[in-house]
Amino acid sequence: MTVATAFAGMRSVTPVVYRAGCPDCRARFELAASALRLAIGASSRTTFYSFTCPECGAAVRKPAGERIVELLTGGGVKTLRLHSTP
Repeated sequence: MTVATAFAGMRSVTPVVYRAGCPDCRARFELAASALRLAIGASSRTTFYSFTCPECGAAVRKPAGERIVELLTGGGVKTLRLHSTP
């Protein structure tokens, strides 16, 4: 089987877009997965996602619960796994 045959029935993939808001300027916007970063730590305090507000340029960091982590990783957001030191 060739690659062309294997993927013949597939359609183009629509890029994932996330809705977000800036706590500084209160702007609401949509971000591509490439504009977000996810850090997964050992606890809920150290698990968060971050992005730069396209309106005001503020660095935004928000907590990420289990559902948010699932949505972001499933949508292709780059993930950094934080390791705790003993």
